[in-house]
Amino acid sequence: VQLVESGGGLVQPGGSLRLSCAASGFTFSSYGMSWYRQAPGKERELVASISSAGGSTNYADSVKGRFTISRDNAKNTVYLQMNSLKPEDMAVYYCKAVPKAGLAPRTNYWGQGTQVTVSS
Repeated sequence: VQLVESGGGLVQPGGSLRLSCAASGFTFSSYGMSWYRQAPGKERELVASISSAGGSTNYADSVKGRFTISRDNAKNTVYLQMNSLKPEDMAVYYCKAVPKAGLAPRTNYWGQGTQVTVSS
C-alpha cells in the first residue's frame, strides 16, 4: 500500500498550489480520503475530506472557500487545490485513506507528507 503526495513547495502569500496524492495497493474507490496538515509545534489537523465516491466533502473552517478537495477514482488520486494561501497554511500536508463503512479490515493508510511553505 502506498500513498504518495506531491505538489508542495514554496509559494507567496495569496498564491496557489495543487497537491496530489497517488494511491496504490488497495481499492481506492472504497476509501474516503482526507488531507491533514501539521505545522511545527502543533498537532496534526484535518483540512478536508471527501467520500469514497466523491459526492460529499467537508472542510475545516480555516480553509473553507479557499481550498477544494477532489478525487479521480480512475486515476487513484486525490487532490487539494489551495488558493489564497496564507502564512498560517504553512505545514506538512498528509493524505489519509479511511475504509468506507462496512469494509474490512478497518485499516487506515497515511502518506509521507509534502511540505507547503508560504512566504514572501
